Amino acid sequence: MESGFGRNRYYIIIAVLGILALVYIAVLFNIQILNKGYKTKANQNALRYKTIHPARGLVYDRNDSLLVYNEAAYDLMVVPAELRTFDTVSLCKVLDLTKEQVIKKIEKATKYSKILPSLFEQQISKEDYGFIQEKMYAFPGFYVQNRTLRKYPYPIAAHILGYVSEVNEADMEKDSYYKMGDYIGKSGIEKAYESVLRGQKGQSVVLVDVHNREMGSYDNGAEDVQAIQGTSIWCTLDMELQRYGEELMQNKRGSVVAIEPKTGEILCIISSPSYDPNLLVGTARPKNYVMLQEDPKKPLFNRALQASYPPGSTFKLANGLIALQEHIVTPTSVYSCSGGGYHIGNHVVHCHNCGGLNIYSAIQRSCNSYFCRAYYNILSNRKKYKNIDEAYTAWLDYMHSMGFAQKYETDLPYELQGSIPTAAYFDKKYNNSWNGNTVVSMGIGQGEAAVTPLQMANMLAVIANQGYYIRPHIVRAIGHRDSLNTQYSNKIYSKIDPQHFVTVLQGMKMVVTAGTGRGAQIPGIEVAGKTGTAQNPHGADHSVFALIAPANDPKIVIFCLVENGGFGASVACPIASLLAEIYLNRKVERTDLEKRMKELSFR
Repeated sequence: MESGFGRNRYYIIIAVLGILALVYIAVLFNIQILNKGYKTKANQNALRYKTIHPARGLVYDRNDSLLVYNEAAYDLMVVPAELRTFDTVSLCKVLDLTKEQVIKKIEKATKYSKILPSLFEQQISKEDYGFIQEKMYAFPGFYVQNRTLRKYPYPIAAHILGYVSEVNEADMEKDSYYKMGDYIGKSGIEKAYESVLRGQKGQSVVLVDVHNREMGSYDNGAEDVQAIQGTSIWCTLDMELQRYGEELMQNKRGSVVAIEPKTGEILCIISSPSYDPNLLVGTARPKNYVMLQEDPKKPLFNRALQASYPPGSTFKLANGLIALQEHIVTPTSVYSCSGGGYHIGNHVVHCHNCGGLNIYSAIQRSCNSYFCRAYYNILSNRKKYKNIDEAYTAWLDYMHSMGFAQKYETDLPYELQGSIPTAAYFDKKYNNSWNGNTVVSMGIGQGEAAVTPLQMANMLAVIANQGYYIRPHIVRAIGHRDSLNTQYSNKIYSKIDPQHFVTVLQGMKMVVTAGTGRGAQIPGIEVAGKTGTAQNPHGADHSVFALIAPANDPKIVIFCLVENGGFGASVACPIASLLAEIYLNRKVERTDLEKRMKELSFR
């Protein structure tokens, strides 16, 4: 019995050992042959997974001039879990960092992730890249990653082209595409078309030796994923017009917006003072951004989209259209201007004793009395409206239909809507006791009316198109210059009948031929315009001019405002006229005027 039991126990032990051996062999076979994940983990110290960042899409102007391109750059990355004792002194020296800064950067990377790569130093120079690449053995846990930098061949259009910078936590939470160290468009076209311009990231897996040197692609690139370059964009800007406009606005504060009325395409959009967009590129970007942000002239502020100004006498065009539509005036009806202006009790809205005027001559001479009286009569029309609130709301609806007091919601980031108060605002302000004379200054573009230069340019497009506008936008094609952007192509009609625009446009022609805007005349081109002097409670008045050319077949509308420039005829008028001349003729013959405008300074 004992010998039989002993033999059985022997066989049981052998069987158990055999089963364990088979299990062990199966596990090893699975780890080493079937499951590549274990193999990858075993080789983690020898493999490096590198993100391939695609080059961003290029940006061209409407005539194929390159406005934004890419230049090679290098980022130094760190993987905290792979860090070992390294040559801190050499790293500090080549990157011009202190030991404390190095420690702080490593702590930030560790907080983000111990095993994922983080950006340690961005956009290092080619010289520094060469030195670090040769001494990678002295910096375990670090590696260099190829990147691209945005470059601008012309120092123009900074506000509208925008800039890119490193993502923050909010960006990463909003879109999982982004990781620490990635770049994202923060303003302008770069922001509005980020998903188009950014492309698609790839990945490469490389072998690394014990000295932290890359030895080539792993598995002949079988696990690599190619990056896809960003899509190029053709914007609506005319580079030469933009450049010329910025030259004319040098040493001045203000804005110019030019639009092709039939398409709503923005031909130039200038905010002055501006800055060279190359300042916000590379390692100098943080320092330069602070410098620009602290500049009292506010060069980062986009006056074309974000500044609200009293429109001045150019607003008379909109009020004239409403008066015609409401049958408050006809093209031939006359209002008198005498006694020094429009009288409201002891208060006088001053004018020049223009005599008896119809709407043509009222626009020509920019008569305050005429437009105050017309505005008062619009709000006092009790045959049509039972009270001031109803009349004012109808007037405001007309203004909204011409694009005022609203955002266009196109591809122009950070656009503001300006401000034209509602009837409820005045009810509260005046305790429900107000009439047309209480707010009559809005009839001549003063008082509570505040608009952006973009909105004023858009109103000119409505006049040029005899009743409609297409929402102003900045990108005309994506992917190919002939792949037109049709997202913003719908016509938005105002509440004004077409024949009234013909009347107002005739008055604008008279402004230029024999009125306050004679300085806008261009040889061989019929120009329509309107001067404006916008009162400014903080200093000298703003110089304003609105232009349409050619008047008989409009191809460009321009709104120009120069802060503290005084009368519209003196500064804004010639600047707008010179811009129209160079756009339509591709050259300027009035070189003396050009020289004078370039040398003029209001800083």
